Amino acid sequence: MSQSSYNPNNVTRFTGYAGLYDQYRPEAPLQVVQLLTQYVGHRPSLVIDLGCGTGLSTLIWKDHAQQVVGVEPNEDMRNKAIEKLHQLEEAPPVSFVAGYSDQVPSESQTADIVTCSQSFHWMEPESTLNEINRILKVNGVFAAYDCDWPPTLHWTLEAEYLHLIQKADAIIHQHVSSDERAHKRNKNEHLSNIQASGLFRYSREIVFHNMETCNAERYVGLALSQGSVQNVLKLDLNDLDHDIETFQQHVEHYFNGKDLNVMFNYRMRLGVK
Repeated sequence: MSQSSYNPNNVTRFTGYAGLYDQYRPEAPLQVVQLLTQYVGHRPSLVIDLGCGTGLSTLIWKDHAQQVVGVEPNEDMRNKAIEKLHQLEEAPPVSFVAGYSDQVPSESQTADIVTCSQSFHWMEPESTLNEINRILKVNGVFAAYDCDWPPTLHWTLEAEYLHLIQKADAIIHQHVSSDERAHKRNKNEHLSNIQASGLFRYSREIVFHNMETCNAERYVGLALSQGSVQNVLKLDLNDLDHDIETFQQHVEHYFNGKDLNVMFNYRMRLGVK
């Protein structure tokens, strides 16, 4: 097998905080299952979730497909997904395997649906789409979907949230050489990459939202689960300490001990083979 086109830094970026990631990040909403099943036109026999992380986007399919496979190259993330799977009372038709998006451990033309949740921007698009084309059945559907950060709540907290991410990115660029940094692609190019591949007979973008209950701890945890923030903390730098402390204080003041509804806004780019 040829060497994967994966940037190894894109994989190691997620090492060390699988528990925090899984605790605070949103599970993929049921709209994903409903939309993609409707496009396929029947209960899928096989769903493959690429870059599945801790299984937040994989386990939603457990009652809606004959077989579900989550593919994840990061061992920490994958082990967390497997741990969650073993905690279920009844064993669903779900498995988690090691693999890369351009080297999927699956036979050709076997999948009805292939998904990338919050992950396609970490993948080399051309080789990934070629591999997705290999494993998809004719009329199968590929969907790359992401939620916008931060979730909608109040503009002042959202601005602070974005400031944390932007400052973390700047710190990483200052302290980490380019050949040791992860390479994050532009999510806004997902649809054009799908279209330019020439592998799909139909493509489009679908926008939807999902409301979730959130408390102050979770809203802060969402910000801390961002990879750039975590990678600054792993560098043992204190450059973000004051910003994080201030953000936490403002979030706790706004929530005032209450649970509030927040809106997660999703953008799905899909192609039908």
